[in-house]
Amino acid sequence: MAKQDTSFTDFIQGLSKAPEDTIVKISQQLKDAKLYKGKITGKFDVKLYNALIEASQGYKGVNLFAEKFGTPRVSPIDYLQQIGMEGGETGEPKTTVSTYVTSPSQTAKLLNTVAEDLLGRQLTKAEKNKYTKLINEQQKKQPSVTTAGKGFSSTRGGIDEQQFITEQIGATAEAKTNQASDAYTILMQELGGLR
Repeated sequence: MAKQDTSFTDFIQGLSKAPEDTIVKISQQLKDAKLYKGKITGKFDVKLYNALIEASQGYKGVNLFAEKFGTPRVSPIDYLQQIGMEGGETGEPKTTVSTYVTSPSQTAKLLNTVAEDLLGRQLTKAEKNKYTKLINEQQKKQPSVTTAGKGFSSTRGGIDEQQFITEQIGATAEAKTNQASDAYTILMQELGGLR
């Protein structure tokens, strides 16, 4: 079992000696959060203890996030009130993986913009199809992974379509020739030759 947060352990010890109405309130919050099973008695028993231990895991995650990002720590009582109101959201981070594949029309706009910049022209239909296929293959290979928890969300992975297209088109002989001639033109203008 994971190590408990000391302030949550202290909270559990204090709750074991608390008045019946306090135990009923905490038990109800845990029941609302779907952590406490059974009848609420107002007694500190094994069911309540187990529900508190389960809640402490989410509490620990929330406070680790707070420490990492410099946000205020959450007290055990505030945490239990929050998960009770949310009906079961314990603050444990959830991870989702999604694959985003752009449509040909979305990709075509981006392709034309990059091609105009690197090649000085728009792409042919065959070139658009080739690059769209390459982009979609990369999007399927590199899904976005989002981890979200209480008060935070982080996404990693996925593909930067513009960077990928720029690298692909920029690596062609035509793009390299176009860049070299652009550099030559600028150099000549600076030296006073082509005005």
